[in-house]
Amino acid sequence: MIFLHGWPQIGLMWRAQIEAFASAGWRCIAPDMRGYGGSSAPTASEAYTLNEIVDDMVELHDHLGAQPAVWIGHDWGSPVAGALAAHHRSRSRAVVLISVPYFPESFALPTLIPLIDRRLYPAEQYPDGQWDYYRFYLTHFDQTVNDMDADIPATLASLFRRGNPASAGKVSSSALLTQNGGRYGSTHRAPATAPDPTLWPAEDFDALVEAFRTAGFRPANAWYLNGSANIAYARAAPDSGQLRQPVLFLNSDWDAICDINRSRLGEPMRISCKDLSVTNMPAGHWLPLESKTELVQEIRLWLKTKKL
Repeated sequence: MIFLHGWPQIGLMWRAQIEAFASAGWRCIAPDMRGYGGSSAPTASEAYTLNEIVDDMVELHDHLGAQPAVWIGHDWGSPVAGALAAHHRSRSRAVVLISVPYFPESFALPTLIPLIDRRLYPAEQYPDGQWDYYRFYLTHFDQTVNDMDADIPATLASLFRRGNPASAGKVSSSALLTQNGGRYGSTHRAPATAPDPTLWPAEDFDALVEAFRTAGFRPANAWYLNGSANIAYARAAPDSGQLRQPVLFLNSDWDAICDINRSRLGEPMRISCKDLSVTNMPAGHWLPLESKTELVQEIRLWLKTKKL
């Protein structure tokens, strides 16, 4: 099993899942992705295209012996796992995607905007819907980096909060960055926030903070800057990017951005994944951290059902 983290995480986020699956006999790997933790952090934004990152995973997979693996991705790790399965089918026995569904034309604004729920996000008021934060990263990249780097522990603690069922079906704060002048508005820094130890154990949170002190948020946020290149890469996949491996998507019911049940976000995945299972879980976007044991149970059940 190869576990791929997303933004803004490190491989250590998978501790609970790795301990569970390794104890059952699986060989488990959770790399720090490009731009994070102990991995390289190039300065050029074009170094963070999905093509480059998938090539990283291919090289890692070769180093591990290249036996077909179960690839598990969360957040931006989900598009990486999906792209690898599309471009390098023989390397993937199965795919588990968490919180972010599969998009055969890539996870990019031109792909996402047509799928917005316009009843919740009228175009005249919210042209980019819940993806306004993505747009703001593109148009105000230096500000987003500087604001997040201003107080790294507070930034990370404020980002990693449990999902709230009361947020379901409500306008997400991610839709308001342009209106508010940034994630943190005129203060340009995260509010003082205590980390949630039920998500990140204290020692792991300290490691996460130290990882971001090394390179800051610039490499992590640069993953958002390559939409056109990522779409071109997706369109070059064999079989129009259809996935024929077993795919499990774990949907976060209280994810105000990516939940597939209150928008059309899941439609491309349902069309392009030929053996798709979907499970809904009562959690927010940080599902692997919020529902550690429950996530393991759901994946185990699916692996057994699929005889993997």
